[in-house]
Amino acid sequence: MTTTEKTVAIATASLAIGLLVLGLKTWAWWLTGSVALYSDALESIVNVVTAIVALVAVRLAQRPADAALQYGYHKAEYFSAVVVGVMIIVAAILILREAVLGFLNPELPEAALPGLLISMGATAINVVWALVLIREGRKARSPALEADGKHLLTDVISTIGVLVGLVLVYATGIAQLDAVLAALVALNILWSGWGVIRDSVGGLMDVAVPPDTQKTIREVIAANADGAIEAHDIRTRTAGKLTFIDFHLVVPGAMSVELAHTICDQIEGKLRQAVEDAQITIHVEPENKAKHSGIVVL
Repeated sequence: MTTTEKTVAIATASLAIGLLVLGLKTWAWWLTGSVALYSDALESIVNVVTAIVALVAVRLAQRPADAALQYGYHKAEYFSAVVVGVMIIVAAILILREAVLGFLNPELPEAALPGLLISMGATAINVVWALVLIREGRKARSPALEADGKHLLTDVISTIGVLVGLVLVYATGIAQLDAVLAALVALNILWSGWGVIRDSVGGLMDVAVPPDTQKTIREVIAANADGAIEAHDIRTRTAGKLTFIDFHLVVPGAMSVELAHTICDQIEGKLRQAVEDAQITIHVEPENKAKHSGIVVL
């Protein structure tokens, strides 16, 4: 199975698991009537929606470049992650509304043990799957899968807080604690949504690769540009799993086009070995264009 096929398969499985967990959490809420468990189930609806968005984005991002989008569809995953973030924030607002109503009209939840056990089972499924999504999303360099996994981990943390809190509700008999728990879940979800949107906007705005990757790129260029004078104006960005690298390579004015092209081929080959899925553009310039900055080779 190729990386592309595996990514699509994981996104599809994520949707199926999201539906299963939603069913379990809805069942737990139906048994107990707990506002906190209702908020937990509502967040699972968001998980299902985000899984659908991630699946569509992952499939779209695999499409090859065409006449309309000549650089490909890789940024589709960043758009999906923004949608995920917005959906998370909407869910948090709805949960806050229910929390306020529950605080004003408090009722002790019912069927404590069955509801808690069902919710614990759903949480265990989410823990395992969240770790799978984050691991595979990073391996495939898929922002959509990784965002989905991070959101699931947030869901897990929320649910654990809800379960611990519900035990306190039953132990103390203070019904308002149920609504307070729901409000805390909502605040946690809001923070998660902001994080997803922030990271996705960075991708849409062509943020440079991390400093360690930039260092690797500069070292590879310096080590494989024999015959050139310097390399300057090095720029990088990422789009999905692709890393775009472009820079100006200054060569002696008397150097033949063929030799300059050979140097470029050597640099490109080594960069592709060092940086996965690199897309490289090198602008060759004569020595009078040297800026005496960047990477000085000679």
